[in-house]
Amino acid sequence: MKYRFILLAFIVISCFITTAKAQQTLEQNKLYNGAFAKKQVYKAIYQLDNGSPEIIKKTIRNINNLLKDPRLKGKLQIELVAFSGGTEAYRKGSEYEEAIKGLIQQGVIVAQCLNTLQERKIDKSELYDFLAYVPTGNGELLIRANEGWTIIKP
Repeated sequence: MKYRFILLAFIVISCFITTAKAQQTLEQNKLYNGAFAKKQVYKAIYQLDNGSPEIIKKTIRNINNLLKDPRLKGKLQIELVAFSGGTEAYRKGSEYEEAIKGLIQQGVIVAQCLNTLQERKIDKSELYDFLAYVPTGNGELLIRANEGWTIIKP
């Protein structure tokens, strides 16, 4: 009987402590506003290697969302590099022209892989004239990663 009482008391106290900790965590969560941007510069390169309209739109939306983050205002360097199927976003007449121009106006580097153009026999004249070019998309990702840039693949 004595041991049952001790066990019951232990269970009741454990439940109380667990409930109190959970309540404390809920309160802390309400006060949390995300990480603080302590660095002077944050660098991200977005990898666009898929021609799916949903992926292209998501990539552009993600970049715009990042640019709107108040913690990062004035601290961003962003590049969007397209290769493989992602080249479709840069074709003249695509639905993404204004959105891509909008990224450039906000300081985003918008680059196309020359290797993809050669492999797919795409002439630069088929793409928007406001693009930058890199020899290879993967090379750009590798160099940027080794320079401390974060690679984001939506």
